[in-house]
Amino acid sequence: MKAVKPKKNLGQHFLIDLEIARRIADTVDACPDIPVLEIGPGMGVLTQYLVQKDREVKAVEIDKESVNYLYATYPQLRDKVLGEDFLQMDLNKVFDGRQFVLTGNYPYDISSQIFFKMLDNKDLIPCCTGMIQREVALRMAAEPGNKTYGILSVMTQAWYDVEYLFTVNENVFNPPPKVKSAVIRMQRNGVTDLGCDEKLFRRVVKSVFGQRRKMLRVSLRQILSGVANDDPFYAQEIMTKRPEQLSVAQFVELTNKVSEKIVNI
Repeated sequence: MKAVKPKKNLGQHFLIDLEIARRIADTVDACPDIPVLEIGPGMGVLTQYLVQKDREVKAVEIDKESVNYLYATYPQLRDKVLGEDFLQMDLNKVFDGRQFVLTGNYPYDISSQIFFKMLDNKDLIPCCTGMIQREVALRMAAEPGNKTYGILSVMTQAWYDVEYLFTVNENVFNPPPKVKSAVIRMQRNGVTDLGCDEKLFRRVVKSVFGQRRKMLRVSLRQILSGVANDDPFYAQEIMTKRPEQLSVAQFVELTNKVSEKIVNI
C-alpha cells in the first residue's frame, strides 16, 4: 500500500527516524503491565515497536487514510485502531475502565488540549509519554521562577512528575516542522487529593496567569470582585508575588485562602 501523504490541516509531521521511534516506544516501560493507547499513529513508525511489547495496544487515528494504511500494515491491530477524535472520546470505554499508558507523536496544534483531557482522566492514566513541541515540553517541566512556568506547568505538576527526556531535531520528520520537538514522560505523583477545591484551583491558576506580570493582589480581583480594594486580605505577603513565583503547594494554599474569602463575602 502506498505511503500516506502528510496532511497540513491535521498538523501531520511523520517521524522517519526509527531509532528515535524505538526510544519513544521504550518510554512506556516506566508503567509496565497495563495497556497502551497511542494517539495519532500515522503510518505506524511508533506503533511497530509498541506492538512488540507484551501488552495490549490500541491506537486512535482521526485520518481515514492512515487508518486504512494501519489496517493493511498491521493486521493484528485490525480491531485495535480506533478511527475517532481523541478529544471527543470517552476514555473509560477504551479498555473497559482499566488504566492505561497514553503515548504518541502528538499533533502540535492540539497537544495542550490532549494534556488537559489527560488531567480530566488522571485516575485512568497513571503514565503519559510521547513527543511534543519542545516549547510545550519546557513549559510542562518548568519550575517556579522560570519564565516558561505557567498554567500547564502547575496543572500538570499538581498530579504528575514531569520528566523532559530528550530533544528531537526538525530533520527527522516528513515534512520537517519549523520547531524542535521533545520527548517527555509524566507519571502520577501519588497525590489523590489536592487539599482544596479542584475547580477553584483551576480557576485561580488560569486567572492569575492571565495577568502573569501583575501581583496576585491585582490579578485575583476578577475572582474576588465583592472584596473591597482596601480589605486586609490583599495585604498578605503572598499577595505581593506574581504567579510564576508560586509552587503547586502555594497555589493550593492560595486557593484555600480565596475559597474562605468567597464564603465570607
